[in-house]
Amino acid sequence: MDKNHEASQINVRKVAMIGCGFVGSTSAFSLMQSGLFSEMVLIDADQARAEGEALDIAHGIPFARQMKIYAGSYDDIVDAAIIIITAGANQKPDETRLDLVHKNVAIFQKIIPEIAKRNCQGILLIVSNPVDILTYTALKLSGFTENRVIGSGTVLDTARLKYKLGEHLSVDSRSIHAFIIGEHGDSEIAAFSSANVSGIDLSEFCEMRGHYKHDENTKQIAETVKNSAYEIIAKKRATYYGIAMAVKRICEVIIRDEKSILPVSSMMHGEYGIEDVVLSMPAVVGKHGVETHVPISLNDEETEKLRVSANTLREVIQGLRL
Repeated sequence: MDKNHEASQINVRKVAMIGCGFVGSTSAFSLMQSGLFSEMVLIDADQARAEGEALDIAHGIPFARQMKIYAGSYDDIVDAAIIIITAGANQKPDETRLDLVHKNVAIFQKIIPEIAKRNCQGILLIVSNPVDILTYTALKLSGFTENRVIGSGTVLDTARLKYKLGEHLSVDSRSIHAFIIGEHGDSEIAAFSSANVSGIDLSEFCEMRGHYKHDENTKQIAETVKNSAYEIIAKKRATYYGIAMAVKRICEVIIRDEKSILPVSSMMHGEYGIEDVVLSMPAVVGKHGVETHVPISLNDEETEKLRVSANTLREVIQGLRL
């Protein structure tokens, strides 16, 4: 298919949401308010649920911007610029994201072939957990080029890290540059060695604000970030507002071709000695999806932890039949 024909297939103002549970419906609501799209189709195994969510969100249009929101089928996603997948079983209290793997891979084995056979030209954004494994699954089953299959990865974890650091330092979290990398899960790494506050080394800025127990404080913050989802799930059964905002941000970057740097989940090809595993590293993201990984500096301990995280994911992948 030539590029001109390919471009004509995509409606850059259209988004598809597959899965209308807590995360899907909250993300759809967030996207409706964003003004990024003029058309949104919702798809769910429970058609009535999709119809109900579409109606409920559509009734807020007079308070926002004009757009078309409706429940549809896979035939309605062909020209969508971004196809978001949030479908899957929910993480239960005391359940890790990796515990969900077999249930949700089975669901993806039904969903992804439906997308692939329609020759969709948009970008596939995977949000369901375990997001790294499911992004890998979507990549292998869809036949899409690697740049067009993105996982939400550690975008939310990174926001949680910035939030906690901002709280700790009494500074605007948007002035903090720091990443969570690796698995979106228990083996994730807070890359503190490359963290800074508006160009000032994190440790130096901490001391400016009267904090000197760097190892103790960073360890505690990293643990809090890692366990955030477990804490929220224990208290209210599910997390959805934070991830909905992360989904909106990723869509913004793609639709506006911002070329922003986000720690999305994508395929690794030898960086840090990691091959054929999908995990989160900072990447330049724009209208074509992932353009390139950004080689942030990591110390030896962080690099080793990243490899351990990759091996954790690789072992799970090897147990799947893809």
